[in-house]
Amino acid sequence: MKTSIATVSISGTLETKLQAIAAAGFDGAEIFENDLLSTHLDARQVAGMMADLGLACTMFQPFRDLEGLPEPARSRAFDRLERKFDVMTDLGTDLVLVCSSCSPQAEGDRSRMLDDLAEAAERAGKRGMRIGYEALAWGRHVNDHREAWALVRDVDHPALGLVLDSFHSLARGIPSSSIGDIRGDKLFIVQVCDAPQLQMDYLGWSRHFRCMPGQGDFPLDDWSEAIRRTGYDGYWSLEIFNDRFRAGSASGVALDGLRSLRLLEGGVTRPVSTSPALPAKAVPRGVEFLEFAASHAEADELGAMLRPLGFRPTARHRSKDVTRWTQGPVNIVINCEPEGLAHSFDVVHGASVCAIGLTLDDVPGALARADALSVPRFEQAIGPDEWPIPSVRGVGGSLLYFVDAASRDAMWAHEFPAALEPAVPVQLTGVDHIAQTMQFEEFLSWQLFYVSLLDMRKTPQLEIADPMGLVQSQAVESTDGSVRFTLNGSLASQSLSSRFIQNYFGAGVQHVALTCTDIFASVDAAIAAGIERLEIPRNYYDDLEARWGLDPALIEAMAARDILYDRAVEADGSESEYFQFYTRAFARRVFFELVERRRYTGYGAVNAPIRLAAQARHKPDFLD
Repeated sequence: MKTSIATVSISGTLETKLQAIAAAGFDGAEIFENDLLSTHLDARQVAGMMADLGLACTMFQPFRDLEGLPEPARSRAFDRLERKFDVMTDLGTDLVLVCSSCSPQAEGDRSRMLDDLAEAAERAGKRGMRIGYEALAWGRHVNDHREAWALVRDVDHPALGLVLDSFHSLARGIPSSSIGDIRGDKLFIVQVCDAPQLQMDYLGWSRHFRCMPGQGDFPLDDWSEAIRRTGYDGYWSLEIFNDRFRAGSASGVALDGLRSLRLLEGGVTRPVSTSPALPAKAVPRGVEFLEFAASHAEADELGAMLRPLGFRPTARHRSKDVTRWTQGPVNIVINCEPEGLAHSFDVVHGASVCAIGLTLDDVPGALARADALSVPRFEQAIGPDEWPIPSVRGVGGSLLYFVDAASRDAMWAHEFPAALEPAVPVQLTGVDHIAQTMQFEEFLSWQLFYVSLLDMRKTPQLEIADPMGLVQSQAVESTDGSVRFTLNGSLASQSLSSRFIQNYFGAGVQHVALTCTDIFASVDAAIAAGIERLEIPRNYYDDLEARWGLDPALIEAMAARDILYDRAVEADGSESEYFQFYTRAFARRVFFELVERRRYTGYGAVNAPIRLAAQARHKPDFLD
């Protein structure tokens, strides 16, 4: 796949954009006219800079309102086109994007449009240029790629071809099977984006909510496969209009862009059999461990919180100041080493989750996929007797370890041979989900990280009401639900998510949910052992009783323990239930949740405002 990106997709000056695009590894870039107009470099200097960076100028764009205009507007449009050809010569590109007319002056007479496009093609051909004609979803008379293709086909000039943009086709629900009618040699460039499914005008949707492949809801696999079947072998170019990307890091957005094209090449939601460009997505089998970085004093405080939840320090590392805490199948590792990544993490963030270990069947395949997606590995010196566990960089500079499922028991036995306290009876059955909080601008980037690297699916995005503003939340989860991450970000400076980032100095794990089979017994044990719990108002339980008609005895049992409740109708029509219990925050950063699922597949979103309001009443938990 030859990769390109439109300069409008990322932030900064044109020079900054081109440097970021080249550094990310793109083959070329589309020069957006406004970027050229706002730089002090002339077109020849831009061409020279691109050549030095190893970038091809894949297209100059956009040219608006050409076909169907009455005189004198028609003559002025062709004069503008000739001047753009001059600019293109200096830029070193032969392709210009011509959008279907939106002008209120444009007439819908098809013969007029054919004549105008034929004349434009003839002029372009004489200058050694090509015109790529694109149907805008909001075009006045041409707003469907089938209509655009019919015009290009009937003009039948070698200098006139088609530009396909995924937004304009998929936003309107145009069947991708219709692409099969297009001749591959007449498809001059393919522009790619994803987007969430929204009910709004096409122009506003396009200008503010486009995103990278894999970050939205469009059926891009069908669309891209239909294009490949035409024999198209040109550039696949990102064209993204998104307010978050314009406010983000140019280098970060560019890297995400290239990663998203690699994902598209291998299949966004399913493998593309004709283009095995990537190793298969790694299938996570479970959360093997959570590693906390902590000082000795912080480790004691954390241990005092873990004990009421049933954890015990069961083993010590063979050579490092690291302790393994267990409760049933759940492993929490507390790292108090005086140097290394965990120590640095603790210095910056305080006691918190610095690494997550996932169990995989194919660790080499996961690493190969990470390399192909430019996900950086983390490597540090290990002792001659230590078990090597490969890892990549994750959210907020933390690590994501890949643990071989076949040797996990041997790993634990080798690394933690020194027994400490005996484990207590099993109360917990696993890690239900890990909630990670990040800057709002990073949200889509980390969502892409998980769904491109691992075999995980996205749930619909939600907006959750915090007392101080809205929080955007979305879960990514493995097919069997054994690994779940919830991602959270907010633009509201005083929301819980934003306060966490301010206090924590960056993105990270804000809470860990643990599963149990009898939440009442687990909560009773935790309360008896002195856990500090989040207090839920009585009004909440009065509403529960009215809403669901629950047994008053159950309501009282939940109210006495501050347990939250939700009920849902699942896909098979059966009813399901969800019980949640929250601890107070440890060290003003991380808190724990106990959950019991009774066929329930969601995350209790209806209870999130209640939980957030309760935490807001304990504001010192998250502020110095």
